[in-house]
Amino acid sequence: MQVKKIIFVALVLIISVVAKAQKRELSAKELKKAANKERINKLIKQEEEGAIIFQKQSTFGVKINSDGYGAFIEMGRMKTTRKTNLYSLELGERKHPKEEKRYDGLTSFGIGNPYIFGKINNFYYAKLGFGQQRLIGGKGNKNGVAVSAIYGGGFTAGLLKPYYIKVNDPQSNQPKEIKYTNNDSIFLQADLITGASGFGKGFKEMKFTPGAFAKTAIRFDYGRYNEVVSAIEVGLNVEYYASKMPIILRNKEKQLFFNAYAAIVFGKRK
Repeated sequence: MQVKKIIFVALVLIISVVAKAQKRELSAKELKKAANKERINKLIKQEEEGAIIFQKQSTFGVKINSDGYGAFIEMGRMKTTRKTNLYSLELGERKHPKEEKRYDGLTSFGIGNPYIFGKINNFYYAKLGFGQQRLIGGKGNKNGVAVSAIYGGGFTAGLLKPYYIKVNDPQSNQPKEIKYTNNDSIFLQADLITGASGFGKGFKEMKFTPGAFAKTAIRFDYGRYNEVVSAIEVGLNVEYYASKMPIILRNKEKQLFFNAYAAIVFGKRK
């Protein structure tokens, strides 16, 4: 009889302990659920007020520079409601302001590639950058426009590809493709030039020059929903290279390049 009482008391104690543990676990889950609900309600309220709330964003953009063109991809990680870290990769081409296409070497049917007289190199670039996007003004509502300041910089690789043209060799009277050399007088004889070589000519001879860049811009995000990026960006960019970058003959070669740009940006947020 004594043994039965002991077993009964033990069972009651075990049940009591288990019940208390379940109650504590339930309370912890309820607290976590309530906190999560409060956080979601806060985000919903901020979104209704026009705030852009996300954890990360990925965008793609195309840009027109005052001296060329480019395209870029960008990854963003939100640090606060007003500040986002940006990581970017950009590819493009720089043009000399005196570049002018000539068509005098084409046939009467317009067959052939127009050429740029005096051009000796195509100047391409590849940039790896880090920056920040700082919110200046929220949307005010879902249909508004968010305005952000963007600034940053990073590493740039200047890539010079020899510019080849097609000419009629005055000695053999045969067509050939040439690039500029210091003693190549044929390169500057317009009456012998019949056009530019194909785009792929010269890539194996490309030369690399390291450099650095800095940029600042204003981005206007007019996307209707927070999960979609639809924006226009305008800004200024400066680049400096370790050596001069020759593009056009008989023109001053530069190491420092300064330009303005406008870009269209698309992407998503999560």
